[in-house]
Amino acid sequence: MDNPVAVTRRTVLGSLAMATAGAMATTAGGDIASAADSGGKDVVQALKVLTVSEGKMLIARGIARMPLVQNALKKGMLIIAKGTTTTYIAKEILKADVPHGAFLIGRVYPEKGGERLKPCEAMDEIVLIDGQYRKDLSLDEALKKLKPGDVVLKGANALDYENKLAAGLIGVPSSSAGSSGKLIPATVGTKAHLIVPVSLEKQVGGNIVEIVKAMQTAATTLGDDLSMVLYTGIIFTEIEALATLAGVSALHVASGGIGGAEGAVRLLLRGSEQQVKNALEVIEGVQGEPPFVH
Repeated sequence: MDNPVAVTRRTVLGSLAMATAGAMATTAGGDIASAADSGGKDVVQALKVLTVSEGKMLIARGIARMPLVQNALKKGMLIIAKGTTTTYIAKEILKADVPHGAFLIGRVYPEKGGERLKPCEAMDEIVLIDGQYRKDLSLDEALKKLKPGDVVLKGANALDYENKLAAGLIGVPSSSAGSSGKLIPATVGTKAHLIVPVSLEKQVGGNIVEIVKAMQTAATTLGDDLSMVLYTGIIFTEIEALATLAGVSALHVASGGIGGAEGAVRLLLRGSEQQVKNALEVIEGVQGEPPFVH
């Protein structure tokens, strides 16, 4: 005869599993159903894989077409902070070559093995006013001029897509919290737009608020120590890029691969037939983008 406690436990776990599966199906179904306005029978779909570098290039092209960014380029200020994803964005907006490694602050390499970036001359944060690249303006000077409607682009190290939050790592000790310590308060204090271009490969396995709290907790650390800052800006991933560029709905359904697809994401695209075809054309335009270090 079964132990009553064991039976109860199985029943509770079974109910939780069914409830969770039902909730997930409802959420996914709701997101997917919003892909096209033309009704379920006219919705078509496609599955595509994007490598890390392809995803970042896609994000860059989407950011360049984003209405908030275009408005800031026409009349206002656009600040592009350093990072790997923002390197692609800088190339796209400036229509100029930005050497890989020139526009970075931190670098995350494999702890053993792996390739390294070649030395190159470092660039400062990019400031554009009314679409004009202002090399004469430092980041500190630009932030003093920041106002509502202006845009700051700042990448992230961690993504919590469900809650539309991101976070960035900062070195410890640091009384200034790096560039985040300048950019985040400035956007909050001026009500400028903080846009966080971040690829889905940065998705973390937990609530990012709790992760940030854990990273900010003082403890004896073996090896290098880091802290973390929460970003509450507008999250812009490959999903938002495809919505901007092709009008499709995209769902992140799987990750990973081999032969250069390590860290890749598989996306389910849905929309009208023309929207999905447009999305496939957009994706084809970034496919083959080489790794950041090559």
